Amino acid sequence: MPIDVERARRDTAGCTNVTHLNNAGSALPPRQVVDAVVHHLRLEEEGGGYEAALAETDRIEHVYDALARLIGAGPHEIALQENATRAWDMAFHGLRWQPGDRILTGRSEYASNAIAYLQTARRYGVRVEVVPDDEHGQISVPALRELIDERVKLIGVTHVPTQGGLVNPAAEIGEVARAAGVRYLLDACQSVGQLPLDVREIGCDLLTAPGRKYLRGPRGTGFLYCSERLLESLEPPFLDLQSAVWTGPDSYRVRDDARRFESWENGVAGRIGLGVAVDYALDLGLPAIEQRITELAEGLRERLRALPGVRMHDRGVRQCGIVSLTVDGHDSPDLLRELRAQRINLSVSTVGQARWDLAERGLESVLRASVHYYNTEQELDRLCAALPAPRPTGLG
Repeated sequence: MPIDVERARRDTAGCTNVTHLNNAGSALPPRQVVDAVVHHLRLEEEGGGYEAALAETDRIEHVYDALARLIGAGPHEIALQENATRAWDMAFHGLRWQPGDRILTGRSEYASNAIAYLQTARRYGVRVEVVPDDEHGQISVPALRELIDERVKLIGVTHVPTQGGLVNPAAEIGEVARAAGVRYLLDACQSVGQLPLDVREIGCDLLTAPGRKYLRGPRGTGFLYCSERLLESLEPPFLDLQSAVWTGPDSYRVRDDARRFESWENGVAGRIGLGVAVDYALDLGLPAIEQRITELAEGLRERLRALPGVRMHDRGVRQCGIVSLTVDGHDSPDLLRELRAQRINLSVSTVGQARWDLAERGLESVLRASVHYYNTEQELDRLCAALPAPRPTGLG
């Protein structure tokens, strides 16, 4: 069924205040999510935090079921986290490294992941190798296959990069990883909630994502998927009484499910809100969400192509709801401030967030518009009308 856009906008208070095209940063939450978070905070206010959590045990447990359904996993393979970075770190830093081990990653990798790779290389003598792009600008699967040998311990890839609409070929990468018996970590920050995902079809061992982006959940929420085939061999970098059991004066036992990656203290209200956000997305249907987002993004690209001095920088055979652009003669951060003053929300991706990609293309920064299903054609027109005329460049 197609998305009922009017209903979605009625559920989204922010739609009356702003033109929100920063959904790859943090989407506008629906009222159902906000109501669930506020309801739990009221329970904490009126009766105590521990008691509120006990009263809503079923709703907390439901979050695991909802996320498992969203990505085709089992609830025992889901760990809840404070954000996607913590989820990614718990997975990555739980791997054991030896000098000479190799990490294969893509040119469009996000800064936080790249920095962690480089830190591990410095600490353990691991080699980090960036797989070349193909002619479309996405990670080259044939090149990846050629780089595989017995020293490769991890393939780590960002599914949808922060700096553009590219969708990397995650399932094809998974085929290479499975054939080689190499662990595969997929950063799905920008794809969960806007694209249908099935971890069995993708073939990843680990997947991480936040709640605040396309899922429309609260900030301060995220999750980790860890395949049951990897659970026993992956010990978290640190443990507490949530992730392990103190079995004797000098002994402990790590949990046998993915909750071994969790910490005991957490934001319960946010987690409940995350579950409601996942339910909201599942009720609409991820295929319908993807179709609506893809159509809006392509409509925006068509409009931008008609504007003088506007250049788009999206790559890939398959493109999603993120549109990256520059305007000749204008600094992207300055443009961002001008648009926000007109209550049009976008974001900027800088070379410091994607150095292997943007520096290679000679780009210091790009303006990023990221659409969601509750956006409208009129909002796309509003953005295009607000973009300034180009200025001459390269003079003098």
